[in-house]
Order: sequence, then structure tokens, then C-alpha cells
Amino acid sequence: MLKLATIDRGPALSVVIVSYNTRELTLRAIETLYEHTQLTQFECIVWDNASSDGSADAIAAAFPQVRLVRSAQNLGFARANNLAAQQCCSDYLLLLNPDTELHTDAVDQLIAFARENPQAGIWGGRTIFADGSLNIASCWARPTVASLLFKATGLSTAFPRSAVFNPEAYGRWPRDSVRPVDIVVGCFLLIDRSLWHQLGGFSEKYFMYGEDADLCLRAIHLGYQPLITPKAQIVHHVGASTTVTEAKAIAVMTSRASLVRDHWPAWQQGAGVFLMWLWSALRYLATRPFVASRDAQRRARAAHWAAVWAARKTWLRGYDQA
Repeated sequence: MLKLATIDRGPALSVVIVSYNTRELTLRAIETLYEHTQLTQFECIVWDNASSDGSADAIAAAFPQVRLVRSAQNLGFARANNLAAQQCCSDYLLLLNPDTELHTDAVDQLIAFARENPQAGIWGGRTIFADGSLNIASCWARPTVASLLFKATGLSTAFPRSAVFNPEAYGRWPRDSVRPVDIVVGCFLLIDRSLWHQLGGFSEKYFMYGEDADLCLRAIHLGYQPLITPKAQIVHHVGASTTVTEAKAIAVMTSRASLVRDHWPAWQQGAGVFLMWLWSALRYLATRPFVASRDAQRRARAAHWAAVWAARKTWLRGYDQA
């Protein structure tokens, strides 16, 4: 049976949730956090990024024990987490998305796993969709020349369960075993607080997307090795706070270009940027015939890639020059 020692000197864990216009989802995330965390003493800090849907008032009314910060503007995911983490003095930080629901013992299991594997520095769990099916996006492998080539040419899409052609998704691995990974996704990321401070938290140039990958890759550079455990499981309602798909795609592309520039050897960076250009170019060209299609979904797909292609000069530069 899982047993954790009681800590009298304060909370062992600080849970940080950055919320933006996801009122009902955020309330559910907080509810399940308190409902299913029984053995770990924790504090919960919610940073509301200037939501316009009444999120802050609803959280304050429903959960007075939560430390709520009402930001006057949307500071983005990275900076908001950094500012919230400055208020924490616990041993561990858990970054939790507002569009998540915790399963029984998820946090308790994750904390126990971290204490058993302190060398990892960063730990994550298993994510599923609301219907119970696997959501592979709890972790990823780092992008490489090969992985970008397979994405650009469509091989990753054609063979999504192949460890060869879809290496960033770890192929067929169903996240049902303990395994070292390159990137633990920030929707459910536990980190040793001393390591967080050593790394300086998130790089704030990553306004949205990629900040978790950058954090993990910098930790690996210091000799740590992030780990995943299947015993800590949550539901992740992916993308609930981002409704404009073109804006999301452009932000993702910008962050990936930044990762190439920040973490690849200088002699590989040109190839990485070119492969991202090729990825977008091939999809733009492939969807041009859909512009006049009678199928609304095809027309939407064509418009999507046209918008991404039109913004290529911005996202190819990454966040440093964007």
C-alpha cells in the first residue's frame, strides 16, 4: 500500500495551474485535485491570465483555500508559471493544466515515484482522453533531422505507430511502463523545485508551446533524465483554451523552430529549419485543390495551411526574432 510520510514543516508540493477562459474546466481540475490527493500535503496556486469568463470569481467562491492570483493581462503560460512558482517554498512543483481531471491517487503516486527516482529531476504520468482512450501526449522524444524529415514527407502520419517513422511519439509504446523520455509535457509535469530554480524556470521567450520541451532538454543537458510512470494517470481535454487552430499551429511551428535553434548543433540547424519549411510547403501545395471544394472540411483544411504558409517568415525565425 502506498505510504507517504507526513511533512510538518509545510507542504511537500505546490500545484500551479495557469487558467485562461476555461472556467468550468478549471473548477473541475481543482475539484479532482483535492478529491483524489489524500496522502500528499500540498498547496494550490491558480494564476488567472486575465480571463473574461468569470473564472477568477468562480474559483475564489468555490475554493477559498486556493491561492488565487488575478493577472491584469495574459502573460502567457511560461511567464505565469514562473511568477507563480516564485511564491512556492515546497520540495516539488507540479504544473497542471486547467483542462485536466485527476484520477485517484495520481498526485500521490507521482510524488512517491519522484522520491523513489530522484535522479530524474522531472517526472510525468499517463494521460487519457475523456472516453478512456490513450492520449499519447504526456511525453515526447526530442525532434531530430530524421523525425522532421518523416513529418515533412508524411511518413509519420502514414505510420503513426512506427518507432522508426514516428520517433517523436515513441511509436507503439502505450505509456504503460516506466520509461525515460526526452520531454514531459507541461499539462502534468512534476519537477524538483531546486532544479526548477537551477534552470531558471521556463524560458519566457516561449510564450505558448515548447517551453516544457526546452525545460526538459536543458535538464538533460545538466545530467538529469525525465521519467514517466503509468501509475499516475489523468484525463487531459487537449487544447480547450486554444480555439483558433491557425493561431495554435503557428505558435507550435514557432516554438519548434526555436527548439531547433536552441538545442541542435549549429551545423544541423539549417537542415531543421528547411525541413520545417518543406513540411508546411508540401501541405500548402497539397491542399490548394481543396480551395473550391464543395466539402467544407476540405476548404477549411486548405484555409488552415494557407494561413500557416503565409506566416512562414515569422515562425521560421522562432521566438528569438519573431
